[in-house]
Amino acid sequence: MIKRVLDQRYELQELIGGGGMADVYKATDLLLDRPVAVKILHDQFKSDTEFIDKFHREAQAAARLSHPNIVNIYDVGVADSAHYIVMEYVPGSTLKDKIRQEGHLGVSDSLHIAGDIARALAHAHANKLVHCDIKPHNILMMADGSAKVADFGIARAVTESTMTYSGNVVGSVHYFSPEQAKGTIITPKSDVYSLGVVLYEMLTGQLPFTGETPVSIAMKHLQQEPVPVRQIDPSIPPVVEAIVSRAMSKDPAMRPTAAELVADLQQASQIAGTGAGYGGVPQPDPDATQILPRVQEPSAPSRHERNYGYEEPQTERSVFRSKKFIAGLVFVLLMGFFVGAFMSYGKFWSTEEVVVPDVTGKQMTLARQILEDKKLRVNVAETYDASVPAGVVVSQTPEAGARVKEERLVTIYVSKGGESVEMPDLKGLSKADAEARLKKMGLVVGSVYEKASEEEAGTVIATDPKAGSKVTKGQKVDITISKGKKDTKVSVPDVTGLTLESAEERIKEAGFQVGNISRRSVTGAAAGTVISQSPSGSAAPGSAVSLVVADASSKGKENKSEKNGKQTEGTAPVQNTPSGKSR
Repeated sequence: MIKRVLDQRYELQELIGGGGMADVYKATDLLLDRPVAVKILHDQFKSDTEFIDKFHREAQAAARLSHPNIVNIYDVGVADSAHYIVMEYVPGSTLKDKIRQEGHLGVSDSLHIAGDIARALAHAHANKLVHCDIKPHNILMMADGSAKVADFGIARAVTESTMTYSGNVVGSVHYFSPEQAKGTIITPKSDVYSLGVVLYEMLTGQLPFTGETPVSIAMKHLQQEPVPVRQIDPSIPPVVEAIVSRAMSKDPAMRPTAAELVADLQQASQIAGTGAGYGGVPQPDPDATQILPRVQEPSAPSRHERNYGYEEPQTERSVFRSKKFIAGLVFVLLMGFFVGAFMSYGKFWSTEEVVVPDVTGKQMTLARQILEDKKLRVNVAETYDASVPAGVVVSQTPEAGARVKEERLVTIYVSKGGESVEMPDLKGLSKADAEARLKKMGLVVGSVYEKASEEEAGTVIATDPKAGSKVTKGQKVDITISKGKKDTKVSVPDVTGLTLESAEERIKEAGFQVGNISRRSVTGAAAGTVISQSPSGSAAPGSAVSLVVADASSKGKENKSEKNGKQTEGTAPVQNTPSGKSR
């Protein structure tokens, strides 16, 4: 391929990369005189028309993306059966090369690179594109330390043909999400999971899951939790560990969106930059054992002290006992008030005040870390809320923005999700009926996909989650609607040169209908023979084939004709009779 010129414009210079789907060459754009990168699909995919169509559609869609953290796509085309994409050429190495060279990256660098990737994904997701193959190999490092995401051109095409090639899932098993491992519908949250794996590898220099075979690794994505990053490197801040854990949640609903992840990474960078939460003064453990004043519960009166409907005369001794009891009760109440006030309002002797940060919408671990970094203590209470994913803070007391003293107790109310229900079987229902059924059960319609199938067009053929699985009220359910049978075409027999009667028989035998028949005077064609037909290549079974027949004024040898004879004036239409014969 070296020195080859595609479309008289892109001169290939050297092979700079490659993978399971395509090879990447450095090239020169001869028209604009600039370096470019050209990705050329492997030969094994040239015969898959569905894959090629998807390849071109997604490449054109990706070309509409414009973001500083996304590799620009300039052109897409085909030259001598070689399908290619022309992209921005980014000199330097990949993120995978950087990790291999350095072993693992520092917290600051890891958060910076992850933020660049998250911003690129947020822009792509806003434009209805899912990358589906986020991994360090597809992240290009710039000279200034920023990162660019590559391979937006073919990623979606790969996922659309997941089970087409060799019976295996196409992708990077170390980085893909549990839903990709299961072969279910992929959403933008799948990219977030993959970014979580990349961040895990940057921080530790290790992959979260390894195994002897791709299948064993895929099963770990589905069933196992990774070793926490702080167990590998205790110097990693807890807030960063919380971000990795949330991004790699098995349940997509528990993961943040790419836009939310950008905000979390930015906040974590600020915390890590000040050293809060790690490497500084140890923070008090709110769950540590403490010595508190004893609170005595007043004992119930004995059987002999109970009043059974008559007043017992009060002696001086009983009055003394009564006063003593009341004084003790008042003391206990005052002590309880003091302890409660101390626990709730912090250090009375401290003049330091802090502003309560807003942690609503944050994952519980992250919210706790943010509050503790402000020298506030945290109490966690759980509540049902179908509109907020489980594990995420619904509300807080005191509210965000309030000024309180240090060590003030802040209560965060964490969502337990909605009530658990069984996912109904929606197969065979219309889209409207399926939506009504989900709404009645307290579930929300998520993404709606269309796919060709043998089922009736417009009916549900699949759902994610699947029927029978446990879901929570308020959870999104993706549905797939049938587009009907995929259009199939068969070859139309070539009947040129045959007599009209023979041509009609041949067309009907092949499963087609005889359409319009017209006559023309053609030099060199025998009268009564077919001189052209439409269509002539392939068509859907049962479709009509129109014929043009040489009329009586044509001059030529009997039963012989030229397929592309010169037409003359005098074309006369011929109508079919109900029996199929012409007249």
